[in-house]
Amino acid sequence: MISVRRLLLTLGLVLALGQPTASLAHTPPVGTPIVIGQSYALPSAVMGTAREINVWLPPGYSEGDRRYPVLYLLDGGQAQDFHHISGLAQLGTVNGTTRDVIVVGIASVDRRNELALPTADAELIARYPTQGHSRRFRRFVADEVMPFIDGHFRTSGETALMGESLAGLFVVETFLKEPQMFDAYVAVSPSLWWDGGQLARQSGAHLRDHSNDPRTLILTVGDEGEEAQALMAVLTGHLRAHALPGVTWEFQPRPTESHATIYHGAALDALRRLYAAPVRNED
Repeated sequence: MISVRRLLLTLGLVLALGQPTASLAHTPPVGTPIVIGQSYALPSAVMGTAREINVWLPPGYSEGDRRYPVLYLLDGGQAQDFHHISGLAQLGTVNGTTRDVIVVGIASVDRRNELALPTADAELIARYPTQGHSRRFRRFVADEVMPFIDGHFRTSGETALMGESLAGLFVVETFLKEPQMFDAYVAVSPSLWWDGGQLARQSGAHLRDHSNDPRTLILTVGDEGEEAQALMAVLTGHLRAHALPGVTWEFQPRPTESHATIYHGAALDALRRLYAAPVRNED
């Protein structure tokens, strides 16, 4: 008569032999790629090398000949914010809260070189010796990226620029110095502290030179310390003092968010603000 103990041992052996080996158990099945956009290596005479440009098209792009607004995203590499922001654009399309928009991610390589204006701060220069070439990067965007997009995709002429942190600083600098480049600007927690806050302090002088062309500026900052709050107050104070009827701007503080957490909600709100879906008449 077989003992219960021997029966259990035999059953355990059978079950063990029937299980796949550890290596087979962790081998994923064959799947198909999930494609959310296209990446291009754009040759750049301005930057001296090919640069990564990523493009997300609305789901209905291939149907018909409709033209679309374009959101240009700084820090828009595949390992940066491209998937995040293009995902928000797709969400707006799916749930009907925003108009369809093409998202163009412009990848950064050396962020302080490309996104920061020149500084006279010796400590910053020593720490970041390649810093301060935002003007060149702006030329790359204006002279190479935007013509590439307009030449290969059905764009409507409506444009916006979005960035966070140092990319937000670049957005503010572009708005102040070359406001004609884009119709709308979104700066999330811009690094106004760079160069001792000179950009914010000198913003009034730049605003005096602005035309009254229609454009939009959206600013936001989280709970990031007294310096960030003070410099944003300087910038918004100059915006009030030099108000132009054609310029629509808004500042939305987000005191419950940190520098690390602010981008998602701020970007979602900006997309809904800039690309609000038309109100449907249900009658």
